Amino acid sequence: MDSTRRFGAERRSASALVANYIHELSDRRNGRERISTRLRPSTEPKETRVRIGIIGSGNIGATTARLFVDAGHDVAIANSRGAETLRELADGLGPRAHAAEPADAAAFGDLVLVAIPFGRYKELPAGALADTTVIDATNYYPQRDGNFPDLDADRTTSSELLAAHLPGARVVKAFNTLYWKTLRDGGTTGREDEQLVLLLAGDDPDAKEQVARLIEDIGFAAVDAGGLADGGRRLQPGSALSGKELTVREAEDLLGPVGRPS
Repeated sequence: MDSTRRFGAERRSASALVANYIHELSDRRNGRERISTRLRPSTEPKETRVRIGIIGSGNIGATTARLFVDAGHDVAIANSRGAETLRELADGLGPRAHAAEPADAAAFGDLVLVAIPFGRYKELPAGALADTTVIDATNYYPQRDGNFPDLDADRTTSSELLAAHLPGARVVKAFNTLYWKTLRDGGTTGREDEQLVLLLAGDDPDAKEQVARLIEDIGFAAVDAGGLADGGRRLQPGSALSGKELTVREAEDLLGPVGRPS
């Protein structure tokens, strides 16, 4: 590692406060630089409670809701069937969680995690998600979602299509590469070299900082795989990184010449 420095600029919005006190760790391999964000202890006061909207209440949506609540955050969870169908789930999560309609969950969150079948991405409330950090936890499966010719021909990524539907949103791909039971049980506050990785990809550095902090809050190591185009491809189903339980060092080996995570 060549250098370590903390992102110390104070953010004005509530959503951006999540990103404070993240360290920017830079390594160089093969003459190219890559940045990976990792949480480090800070003695400065910081905002720890974040409002998170979750659209989708399946395995990933329900699991992340529990993890975020347990980490001290407030959650609004929604699905396509209506808030009434989620009362029992929300009640089980405790007072920091409530059931909502999709547009309300979108408006509630400083960050909004989308965990729906990719083929239904155009149902997302684009207006309510403008100027919001959106975590794309979807995966494209043609047998479930139908065929998208641009994806089948690798002319774009599912996250880029999602971003095009959400003008003004800051889309970060994350939470889509681990099996939901691993996500539920795999977080740890132990040694960093034993932590499992949650990879992320996106084009907005501040949004990636926010998501990295959230990943660290639930006991995983956040590793930056690149932008939505290149990094998004690395996180798609069938890639060398998808579905793997990896430590930082193992993720580093698979990322290869793209760069070296810290």
